[in-house]
Amino acid sequence: MSSSRLTSSLYLLAFALLLQNVLGTDPLLRSCSITPNSSVTSSYKTSLSVLMVSINQLAPVEGFALGSLGQNNLDRPYGLVLCIGDVSSSDCRTCAVNATREIRKSCPDSKRAVIAYDNCLLKYSEKDFFGQIDDETKFYMWNGNNVSNPVLFTEKTIELLSQLATKASYNSTKLYADGEMDIPEGSMKVYGLTLCTRDLSSADCKKCLDGAIGGLPRDAYGKEWARAFGGSCMVIYKINPFVKA
Repeated sequence: MSSSRLTSSLYLLAFALLLQNVLGTDPLLRSCSITPNSSVTSSYKTSLSVLMVSINQLAPVEGFALGSLGQNNLDRPYGLVLCIGDVSSSDCRTCAVNATREIRKSCPDSKRAVIAYDNCLLKYSEKDFFGQIDDETKFYMWNGNNVSNPVLFTEKTIELLSQLATKASYNSTKLYADGEMDIPEGSMKVYGLTLCTRDLSSADCKKCLDGAIGGLPRDAYGKEWARAFGGSCMVIYKINPFVKA
């Protein structure tokens, strides 16, 4: 497929929010695009609304859904929903519905958008992006607390994440892997999670994850947790086990 990267005629309006909310209702990432001289028609909005309802109903079954809808290319949105890890069907559905509501409210005149929460990622575009790595949408965040041995911790973290990237890319069903690794000193463990959207091939999943791991800023390593995510894959590490719903 041809690249879905933004052209010079497309201005990307992107903003990421990290807010402390005990209910976890605020998005981790929210990105909207605005294309000059390309208005969002009522037909596109209608097709997008119907599409979102459809994939939001399908996503909780397998944790992933994608599709497109429309009478012609100008009014045809493409969208997907990916639920993170082993989140329950009910939490997947709730997250997808909330993501749809929030992104439509925040990006009412955008033909393409991405929004991510702890439990799900939602993405749509006027272009067919299925099977393509999203190199435009990237976001990194990390905790401010250092671990006791940051050099050794970083070494083991990269080793774990690299192993999980390979494991996820060969998991043809979910393109997902999680695991843990002991830190020899200090009786500590590091826990990791890697995940790709399931429209990617195994090779592109591995490429996306390797890019996310390599893209983590130097300041992120040696912290108690960090995450890198975008429109096609995500990587998370932390010093506490992942809670499986």
